[in-house]
Formats: sequence, structure tokens, C-alpha cells
Amino acid sequence: MSGNLIWSLVLSAIGIYGIFLAGSKNIWGWAVSFSAQALWIIFALVTGQYGFILSALVYGWVYGRNYIRWRNEKRKEVRDDD
Repeated sequence: MSGNLIWSLVLSAIGIYGIFLAGSKNIWGWAVSFSAQALWIIFALVTGQYGFILSALVYGWVYGRNYIRWRNEKRKEVRDDD
């Protein structure tokens, strides 16, 4: 297997793990998923596969947006319990 393939599989696994954690309502899921996008950008720059940069930025935006919505719902639940 080529080095690029191994790295892309590792990065995919990290992203999938982040999605799994987020789906399990674990706050670390958002951090893992968001951080994985920085790794994808580095991968894109090192390998010259610049198309990954756009997808990483969009995925990062989606993860950030969803984290904020998730956090706001959690805060609302805490206020409603008081």
C-alpha cells in the first residue's frame, strides 16, 4: 500500500470515530471531527491534492455549526431543569 493510501485511511478512521462519538452525544466527537479537518488540509497540501482543502473547510464548518447547535440545546436542557 502506498503512503498516501495509508494516511487517507487513517484520517478517514479518525473522522469516522469523531462522528461515532458525536452520535453518542459525547462532546469529544465534535473536537475529534473538527480537528481531523486540519489533518486533511495538511494531507492535501503535502500530497498536492488541493480538492481536499475545500471539502475539509466545508466539513469543518458543518462540524462547528452542529457543535454550536448541540451545545445550545444542552444549555437549554439545563435551564429547563432548573
